[in-house]
Amino acid sequence: MIEAQAQKIQNSTTVVAPALPTRKRLPLDYQQIPLFKDINPLDWEDWHWQVRNRITSVEQLSQVIKLTAEEMEGIKKARGRMGMAITPYWLTLIDPEDASCPIRRQSVPTVYESQIGPHEMVDPCAEDRDSPAPHLVHRYPDRVLLLATEQCAMYCRHCTRRRLVGENKRTGANNNWDAAVEYIRANRKIRDVLISGGDPLMLEDGILEELIKKIRSISHVEFLRIGTRLPVTLPQRITEGLVLMLKKYSPLWISIHFNHPKEITKRCRIACEMLADSGFPLGSQTVLLKGINDRPFIMKKLMHELLRIRVRPYYIYQCDPVKGTQHFRTPVATGINIIEKLRGHTSGYAVPTYVIDGPGGGGKIPVGPNYLLSQAKGKYVLRNYRGKIYTYLE
Repeated sequence: MIEAQAQKIQNSTTVVAPALPTRKRLPLDYQQIPLFKDINPLDWEDWHWQVRNRITSVEQLSQVIKLTAEEMEGIKKARGRMGMAITPYWLTLIDPEDASCPIRRQSVPTVYESQIGPHEMVDPCAEDRDSPAPHLVHRYPDRVLLLATEQCAMYCRHCTRRRLVGENKRTGANNNWDAAVEYIRANRKIRDVLISGGDPLMLEDGILEELIKKIRSISHVEFLRIGTRLPVTLPQRITEGLVLMLKKYSPLWISIHFNHPKEITKRCRIACEMLADSGFPLGSQTVLLKGINDRPFIMKKLMHELLRIRVRPYYIYQCDPVKGTQHFRTPVATGINIIEKLRGHTSGYAVPTYVIDGPGGGGKIPVGPNYLLSQAKGKYVLRNYRGKIYTYLE
């Protein structure tokens, strides 16, 4: 199967030419990087090989990119659970000379992670407080979050769950989920289950299927979702075998984490096409990040590129106040301005909902421009996206 897939995408490791102006052209092929020049295409397309050969040290990374002092110090300090881990695929997308590269900033630790802001918390969304069983978060009345694993292919430096996510060897044997599954079974109000992590697609097909099968056996669960970033950071994981397994449990929705247009390469597009062609509705979740995607034209480009690969923009998240991420956070006004520049200026399908996850467990709270200027009995004064005023009478 790996050989057939590698043949199908022989030339797909070429990075799509960035739509945004860049200071220098990125590598076109992994074999142009000395570290990978002798790697067989069959190995490159094997997601297990990609995981085994992730970049985890200064010594490895410095062979590929010119590290800054802030990065070298950050990598040395990023030990333990949230250490650095970059897939070889993701590494091919990094500009080796530009420290402001959006791909680089999301994956390479910097010394700024050790600078804790005054309002930052270990668990800003209070998930541990709202956990009635191991691996489970129950906050909203009819839906739960099931954290299937602690591992990801690449560790995003803005991660909200950095207290949980990382290279811990407890990857979730089948019986670890039993209490969570029984809790869902016993609560008939639960109709929606989101399987996330970590990244659930890091599990082997058989282990993931066992979990999905258990949840699908619960009659009152109507809506099943998987939250993943692997089509972006490790698109080789989207194999024919995985897709065929998931199809057995349709309908199943897939939420994918995208942050920047440069993430949408030919290889990423193929992974998303495999999922979309198999009937899985795809949605995107994006974290608003300072210096990465906080300009309206970048976010608009991302939303347009997502629609081109049949991924529906869903959420833009304000970066949570988790410890060590203050250098990524923007003012809330930045997010509101982005929505202002999208709503009415482009397709409605390209306009996600901007939300703040209420610190302390408040849940997702939508935030946006104010289009309702005043209201009285039966009279509403509104403004449109151009700033023109209209009155609606009931």
